Amino acid sequence: MSIPDAIGAAAELSQAGSAPGPNAVRLQGLAPVWSERAKLLVLGSFPSVASLAAQTYYGHPRNQFWPILSALWQQDLRALPYAQRLDVARQRGLAIWDVYASCERQGSLDAAIQAAQPNDLLGLAAKMPRLQAIAHNGGESARYKRITASLGLPVYQLPSTSPAHASWTMERKLAAWREVFERHSLLE
Repeated sequence: MSIPDAIGAAAELSQAGSAPGPNAVRLQGLAPVWSERAKLLVLGSFPSVASLAAQTYYGHPRNQFWPILSALWQQDLRALPYAQRLDVARQRGLAIWDVYASCERQGSLDAAIQAAQPNDLLGLAAKMPRLQAIAHNGGESARYKRITASLGLPVYQLPSTSPAHASWTMERKLAAWREVFERHSLLE
């Protein structure tokens, strides 16, 4: 898929379910966490209510993102202030962002996302010359695989770290995440 086709596909995806609900509120996402040395970009869908309130990625106390990274890197990231967590992620070659820049939504469920506007994923990827792969954190994010695949990099769908995705155990999720992190040298 060419870059213009990818941009068109992003616009098409953002229109899915675009009729706003009567109580939906327009929400703005978070800025990307990245550095030029990033090897893997993990993309969520859109921050939860708890994450937006705290202005942190994966801020819900039951989200398994930070516990998974802690287990992979053998360092308790949850014990660190948020800014230091992000520093560790950058130093390890991890970038973090979401597929949606803004949306209308009541609550935190991906199924409630409406009138979503995509982030400039291709623009961010162009700033990361060492980028090797993209990993979608969950199914809603993975709807953008056509766009991220246009970069010519490996694209993975990882099991969601959201507390709403309880059908997989922590151990099973950790194994899936470990495989991708090992493949792209983020465990060294």
